[in-house]
Amino acid sequence: MKHLILGNGPAGVVAAETLRRAAPQDEIVLVGNEDSPPYSRMAIPYLLEENIDEKGTWLRKAPGHFEQLRIRELRARAVALDTAKQRMLFFDGHFEDYDRLLIATGSHPVRPPIPGVDLPEVQTCWTLEDARAIAAHAKPGARVLQLGAGFIGCIIMEALAKRGVELTVVEMGDRMVPRMMTPKAGGMIKEWVESKGVKVLTSAGVNRIDRGADAPLTVSLSTGATIDCDLVIVAAGVAPNVAFLEGTGVHVAKGVLVDAHLETSVKGIYAAGDVAEAPDVFTGAHLVAAIQPNAADQARVAALNMAGRENCLNGVLAINVLDTLGLISTSFGQWWGEAADKGGEGVEHVDEARSRYLSLQFKDDVLIGATSIGLTEHVGALRGLIHGQVRLGQWKDRLLAAPLQFVDAYVATSQPMALAR
Repeated sequence: MKHLILGNGPAGVVAAETLRRAAPQDEIVLVGNEDSPPYSRMAIPYLLEENIDEKGTWLRKAPGHFEQLRIRELRARAVALDTAKQRMLFFDGHFEDYDRLLIATGSHPVRPPIPGVDLPEVQTCWTLEDARAIAAHAKPGARVLQLGAGFIGCIIMEALAKRGVELTVVEMGDRMVPRMMTPKAGGMIKEWVESKGVKVLTSAGVNRIDRGADAPLTVSLSTGATIDCDLVIVAAGVAPNVAFLEGTGVHVAKGVLVDAHLETSVKGIYAAGDVAEAPDVFTGAHLVAAIQPNAADQARVAALNMAGRENCLNGVLAINVLDTLGLISTSFGQWWGEAADKGGEGVEHVDEARSRYLSLQFKDDVLIGATSIGLTEHVGALRGLIHGQVRLGQWKDRLLAAPLQFVDAYVATSQPMALAR
């Protein structure tokens, strides 16, 4: 049996290692399209902060790790898939046959259709090559404009601040991290960031980027303002890498659609990680949950099924954990809540003086979503209650009155024997 794994990020690496344990004699090919060992994109901010070197981003640091596991590494970019012949065409013209295929190609950064977005001083922050270019431009005192204050933007913000740049962040939404934070929470994060010396402009977009007279770049905003800068970083979101699937029978929506076994619409082809769109734990609707722990979980399940060991994913739960200039925020599940006519009800706890916040969202007596800021202890209990779809009973009313008692609710409803002891 030959397993072809497209993508050597966290999902691809975990899948390859899981396959080797589950199928000791099978052939495994791990494909990456960058000229570097498998690495974690989540480590790039630490690289920019100069806390680590490039080797510190590598997913497996032991010399000869994949060779010892008899996992063949291949540097190539997939361009076309022939599902009938079960083979993949790569950019250099060569083919690879397979018996089982895992699509773990991840995502690529979106470059909005803005005039000037292709100028050399306009960078994304997604690859090691991007990190090298940013480091070359983001010297102390450099004027940097960051387009986007979403999850990716907030991750790299601290690295930029520590490099001593003069940072301005422009976000089209009405708050920071609008796709993972409630309006109040996003506003509190903005206040925190501004208190650290970063200028944040919300409800604003970039109309164009031009060569400047007194600076390398002049950025024109939708508000009518212009900003001179030395570097623009585009952090406007990502999109799954699925172009090579065009014309195949593999169904793609936002990502590659998979079932609970992580199998696609074509038998023998699986997907995992940022590229996969898997059933949500609550609704069953398909969801792309682009976080590294989710990628690893999906990769293990997919690999076991590829090896013939039936395994199921217990639904995808949206999880976001973010460190923004030292302020920790989280959101789980359906953090935006449910309509009242569908059994939805919610509560907020706000302590602006201490930068503390908690939102709990219920459907009937089940916690379906939560958002927190500054609560770094025991937030795993929120995930446990949500992912377990725990019936709270009388605890729902208690949490509506005192939401900070969520740990007590978790112990009482999820671990009754421990409570009795």
